[in-house]
Amino acid sequence: MENKILSPKSDLIFKLIFGDNRNIDILADFLQSVLDLPKVEYSHITIVDPHFRQETIDDKLGILDVKLHTKNGKIIDVEIQVSDVPQMRERILFYSSKMITEQIGKGGSYKLKKVISIVITDYNLITENDTYHNKYLLYDKNTGSKFTDVLEINTLELPKLPIAEDHTMLWNWLQFLKSSDEEELAMLAQKSPQIEKAVGILKVLSQDERTRLLYEEREKARLDNQARLEGAFEQGGTSKAIRIAKNALKKNMPLHEIVAITELSYEEIEGILKEMD
Repeated sequence: MENKILSPKSDLIFKLIFGDNRNIDILADFLQSVLDLPKVEYSHITIVDPHFRQETIDDKLGILDVKLHTKNGKIIDVEIQVSDVPQMRERILFYSSKMITEQIGKGGSYKLKKVISIVITDYNLITENDTYHNKYLLYDKNTGSKFTDVLEINTLELPKLPIAEDHTMLWNWLQFLKSSDEEELAMLAQKSPQIEKAVGILKVLSQDERTRLLYEEREKARLDNQARLEGAFEQGGTSKAIRIAKNALKKNMPLHEIVAITELSYEEIEGILKEMD
């Protein structure tokens, strides 16, 4: 029996497709569908280490899904989030600020490269409107004047994607992420050579036994985290969440995942970590 197509919105599958240096053309095509950068920026893309460097011994390492530099040094982070994570907006700002501050070495200048975050969610993150692509910049709300273009945040929400095609490449790419149906994927593959390549890679990954095992482990862990989060607050509120956070820290679980399963703030978890040292 043929294995079913794995979901490309799984963080594992997403990274294997968009975070592989062999698939730079796929990544570039997706980025062009989202951003307004000059085309030359995509002529040389470098996928870089997704870990943030530690400034102090107590500083926790954040891990991005896909992090890259463009030809002229712009820094782009692409994140995909299937589960509704508490304080997601704060997490986006935290990661964006880390990408800014890590550019400044000791005694270095404040000349900064532009930082762009692209956050794809499988739930409604922006409740203020029904637009599936929101773009945020720093500007004055009264005059509309831009303070700086060093920071840009793009949110892409899969549930808001219109059923009917809107004739944009962004719609095609987000529909690809939503789909695990072979017929639909075959139709999407006709939209561009890059989507066709992505569909082909997805099919190969879906037939690979090791990838399927990793995928199933990730899905189980995600569902277990959701259940643990719900159970934590049904059985004891904050004190239970603190115990869960301590256990997760002992296992070196990434900070953002601990925030997700406990609903504690980053500051609270950092405080717990310092108490444990």
